[in-house]
Amino acid sequence: MSIFNPEKVLSELEKWTRDMMTSTGGTKAIIGISGGKDSSVTAALMARVVGADNVYGILMPDGHQPDISYAYEIAEHLKIHHTKIDISYITSSFYRQLHESAFTKEFPISEQTQINLPPRVRMTLLYAVSQSIEGSRVINTGNLSEDWIGYATVYGDTAGAFAPFGMLTCDEVIALGREMGIPEKFLVKPPADGLRKRTDEEVFGYSYKTLNQYIRLGIAPDPVSKKKIDNSHLRSRFKYRPLPAFDPRLPVIAHLETGDQRVEEV
Repeated sequence: MSIFNPEKVLSELEKWTRDMMTSTGGTKAIIGISGGKDSSVTAALMARVVGADNVYGILMPDGHQPDISYAYEIAEHLKIHHTKIDISYITSSFYRQLHESAFTKEFPISEQTQINLPPRVRMTLLYAVSQSIEGSRVINTGNLSEDWIGYATVYGDTAGAFAPFGMLTCDEVIALGREMGIPEKFLVKPPADGLRKRTDEEVFGYSYKTLNQYIRLGIAPDPVSKKKIDNSHLRSRFKYRPLPAFDPRLPVIAHLETGDQRVEEV
C-alpha cells in the first residue's frame, strides 16, 4: 500500500459511507460508544456523513466501568445523542440461568463465555435500539488489525450494517481521527478487553505496531510473534465468512473447502 494519506482516504471514506447508508436505506446511525479510538472515530465519521443530530451513541458498561467518562466526553464533544444502558442486569441474568442449568456441574462457565457474552449482549441492545428508531442502522466499529487476528466476538462486535474501518489498521484509524480533529486523549487511550484488566497488547503478546507493520508492509516480526499472528489469523477466518450452508447441487469437496473451522474464540 502507498503512503497513507488521511485527507484523501477520509474524503473517499465519507463518500463510500454515504453510499452504504443510501444502499441500506439508512438515515441515522447507531453506535456503541466505549470512549476508545474505534467507536470515537466511527461516531465522528457518521456525524460528518449524516449529521450529529442523526447519530445515537449507546454507552453499555457491564457494571462499574472506570473509564466511562471517556464515552460521555466524546459523545458530548461530537454533540451526538447518547444514553447509558447498564448491561450488568442482563449479563447477570444470563449467568444465573446458566448456573441453574442442568449442564453447569459438568460444564462450568468458562472464561471464554465470560469474555464473549458482554459483546453479544451489547450488539443485541444496539439492534433493539436501531429497530425502534426508524431509518437507523447499526454501524460496525471494528478495524483490520483486530479482525486480522480474530480479536472479535462472532455475533458481537463482528456485526453491523457495514464496517467503515474493516480494511484499515488501527494506526490508520487514529490518523483519520486526527484528520477529523478528535482530541488526542481518545485516540491514544490503550484498548483493553474490559474483563481481564489487561491491555490488548498484553493479551496478544506483541504490539499493534508489530502487527500493523506485518499486515501493511510485510515486515515479519520475531519468530514467536510471527507464529502467534499467523496462527490467530488462520484459525479465525471462520468469523468473517458467510454462514456455511449445505447445497445438494454442489459436490462434497466444495463444502469441505468452504466449511467452518471450529476453534476457540477470542
